[in-house]
Amino acid sequence: MWRYTIKRLIQGVVTVWFIATATFLAMHAVPGDPMSGDRAVTPEIRKNLEAKYGLDKPLAQQYVIYLGNLARGDFGISFTQQNREVNDIIREHFPVSATLGILAIVFASLGGILWGALTALYRNKLPDILIMFFVILGISVPSFVFAALGQLALVKVNDFLGFSLLPVAGWGTVSHMLVPSLVLGLGTMAYLTRLMRSSMLEIINSDYLRTAKAKGLPATRIFTRHQLRNAILPVVTVLGPSIAGITTGSFVVESVFAIPGLGRYFVQAVQQLDYTVIMGTTVFFGSFLVLMVILVDLLYGFIDPRVRLE
Repeated sequence: MWRYTIKRLIQGVVTVWFIATATFLAMHAVPGDPMSGDRAVTPEIRKNLEAKYGLDKPLAQQYVIYLGNLARGDFGISFTQQNREVNDIIREHFPVSATLGILAIVFASLGGILWGALTALYRNKLPDILIMFFVILGISVPSFVFAALGQLALVKVNDFLGFSLLPVAGWGTVSHMLVPSLVLGLGTMAYLTRLMRSSMLEIINSDYLRTAKAKGLPATRIFTRHQLRNAILPVVTVLGPSIAGITTGSFVVESVFAIPGLGRYFVQAVQQLDYTVIMGTTVFFGSFLVLMVILVDLLYGFIDPRVRLE
């Protein structure tokens, strides 16, 4: 177990290094100068930034300085936001994105397991047909479309009721979180529903289920203790990347609902060519995704005793 854990951690570090390198090369291949745009800095500040990050040095030396800063956990100072470090931006705004993502993954997980189990129980019947229709719709339609439709629906409902049932945008209370988190989790919920359905149908004729039925166990116990428990394993496998993807992939939803999360700042950094913010948040998001994948791999071995990680 320890050998496997150490091996996966080393692989994770190599993956993060690759992400950091690819991001560094991509940003230096993009044309433009972040210090000469609408928020051009003074010559003194420009000189200090160039000296700190080696921008006046060859690309290889800049890369070495960049990796050295990453090793110390220093993502640098924003080129466009005066006197603000990237670490501070992540520290202040990632909790907002994480809160939104956790609520979204709760909606997606509960809904995916529930709807997937129902479609398997009522295979080729009306509930299965209706749920699978909405599953295909949820997978096909992008999140920004659901975000716009969700806002429009809220406006219509609030106008019809004559008072604000739920806020259309903003952040701060639980009511602000409900619609954005539901919109953010719809695509993952649809994917988990389809995965859960396939997994349930695969084990429905397995030997241990026939044995349980032959022993006369109640149908409820067979479903919860044997069928559901084993069918949920593939869902757990994709849950780690799904958590990371939802938690860090809410760029559009945060922009539409005016949520002050990290994704919104990432979009602004791309628009303003703020190299340090783009590279810092990309490496942070990549590291978070790698960590979640490693944790799920380790958790899988505890959930299913048949799995031997070594």
